[in-house]
Amino acid sequence: MSRIFAIAALCCALAGPGFANGITGQASVIDGDTLEIHGERIRLVSIDAPESRQPCFDRQGRPWRCGQQAALALSDFIARRPVTCLSEGRDRYRRILGDCAVAGISLSAWMIENGWAVPYYDRDRRHTAAAGRAEAAQRGIWSGTFEVPSDWRRGN
Repeated sequence: MSRIFAIAALCCALAGPGFANGITGQASVIDGDTLEIHGERIRLVSIDAPESRQPCFDRQGRPWRCGQQAALALSDFIARRPVTCLSEGRDRYRRILGDCAVAGISLSAWMIENGWAVPYYDRDRRHTAAAGRAEAAQRGIWSGTFEVPSDWRRGN
């Protein structure tokens, strides 16, 4: 009986909003690489999306709000489905660094594959091939020209 209780307790802990190494719930998109779940800010690990105010440029050199579009794409993908994030620690702004997924699909990988983010501190190079595919297909920010988000932040 105690074994069944232990398994049930573990399941409930994992499903709850604040277990030690993660968080699950309805997410609000802050920007293309930041979510909020249960009042906690979560920075998606290993990617960097354009900032909300950051412009990109189409093939004719016209600016468009790629940061805003990246956030909208992430929000549309998540829809109202629950998001599960496993914590990889916290960043210097005290946000959870999260490896997040919806229906088993990594949000970081989805953002890279669809051209809405670039690899960032991607130590194991898990997003290199997907970034190459997005660039070759000219998806998202790769449809024109853009400044790497970290470079844009430094200048702005």
